[in-house]
Amino acid sequence: MYRFLVTPRWWGINAFVLLAIPFCIFMGTWQLGRFEDRVSTHQAAQERPDPGERAAVAVQTLLPVDQETSGRHATATGRYGDQFLVPDRVLDGRNGSYVLTMLRTDGGKALPVVRGWLAEGRKAPAPPAGEVSVTGALQASESVGSDGVRAGGGLPQGQLAMISAASLVNVVPYEVYDAWITVTQASDGLLPVPAAAPQNSGLDLKAFQNLGYTGEWFVFAGFVIFMWFRLFRRDAEAVKDRALGLETAA
Repeated sequence: MYRFLVTPRWWGINAFVLLAIPFCIFMGTWQLGRFEDRVSTHQAAQERPDPGERAAVAVQTLLPVDQETSGRHATATGRYGDQFLVPDRVLDGRNGSYVLTMLRTDGGKALPVVRGWLAEGRKAPAPPAGEVSVTGALQASESVGSDGVRAGGGLPQGQLAMISAASLVNVVPYEVYDAWITVTQASDGLLPVPAAAPQNSGLDLKAFQNLGYTGEWFVFAGFVIFMWFRLFRRDAEAVKDRALGLETAA
């Protein structure tokens, strides 16, 4: 009665189903694992002491920046050099720019320092002259996917779209630390920029997107099974109808 299952058409349907279902389950399980990893990371971050409450140490001892060292208070000594504006940064609902100044350290490398936030339309104050000691919250280099970054070309000279060593090495003639700090106490009329939580350490929209994708893949698997049974039932009923003479065989 079910000889239609061994026809070439049904060989193709069965092969597709046998491949599609495990693939959907694998992808759904993988997305669920990503969500669970984010939950575990978030819980671990909640249980760790506040990075800002720990004593400040030399920036070199905290590199490379990871989820453990992000937000830690770091210190560096040197002389301020090149200064840039990082536009389209929002603070307390207002649009403005970060004032980013390169600190030429005694070790030769430069540390990007966000000295504060500047309201739109205002002129950035010059950095202090001479040797200075700076303390601020350590942050990882930004990327296109970082919060607050609006990647786009065509910025005028003296402005940067993001704070990253990869972008700074193209505009300054010296080595740059693959990190930056935001000062804890701003001056010269600037507002301090609060430290951001490390990427992928919280239950943000991306985390719940993983959970949503998990549901989608499992729904796809169920839909494949549903369609297989629907096609099977249709062809089985067609065979019965032909056997009863209710349908002319094609």
